[in-house]
Amino acid sequence: MAEVVARSGLDWLLIDLEHGTTEGSDLLPMLLAATAADATALVRVESAERIRIGRALDLGAQGIMVPQVHTADQARQVASWMRTQPAGERGIALFTRGMGYGSVGHGGVAERHEGLLCIVQIESRAALAAVDEIARIDGVDALFVGPTDLTHALGIPGRIDQPEYQEAVTRVGQAARAAGKAAGVLVWNPEDVGAYAAKGFTFFGISSEVNILDRAIRAQLDSAHRTVAATANPEVP
Repeated sequence: MAEVVARSGLDWLLIDLEHGTTEGSDLLPMLLAATAADATALVRVESAERIRIGRALDLGAQGIMVPQVHTADQARQVASWMRTQPAGERGIALFTRGMGYGSVGHGGVAERHEGLLCIVQIESRAALAAVDEIARIDGVDALFVGPTDLTHALGIPGRIDQPEYQEAVTRVGQAARAAGKAAGVLVWNPEDVGAYAAKGFTFFGISSEVNILDRAIRAQLDSAHRTVAATANPEVP
């Protein structure tokens, strides 16, 4: 599935260790499959942990998304785990896939780390309160809204049409733009992209492969049922 998605024309794909069915042992094969095309392979880790972020980067992830980042201190810590000393706290291992199995060398470590994407998720009231400070942190490249968690945190589960949610995403977009960072979001419907873009969002997740597969199967099944019904009874529209 990772290879199929990577070949589809997407700019990036996300391997989800938080909510997906992927286990740690699946990560390397999926990253290898993603290299079959030009899509950037990102990994959403289960939680903000140095060792998990470092392991995903060592295996060749080109960026990391971290869920449930609620404070600027947490975001600052996450950013530090994306870089080695003296800029950060990531451990250095040169003979890894992420470092080209030694081809990067000591002199290329800092440059390689600058090319990684650090994405923190804004999905709580606490994160919203700290969003301006989070956006200004050096090493945080993008703020990513999780609509499900954020609407639940705001007391309006699933209601992205409500003013509270719209005000929240507007605030995230403004904070990102002011800091020169990207604002991203998981869109539930493709037609929502325009509304988010108007708020300054430029980094879009367009559902999950499971959701897309489910919709495609249901559409095909409905079409087949209609065809069978029409063939059996020409009077049926």
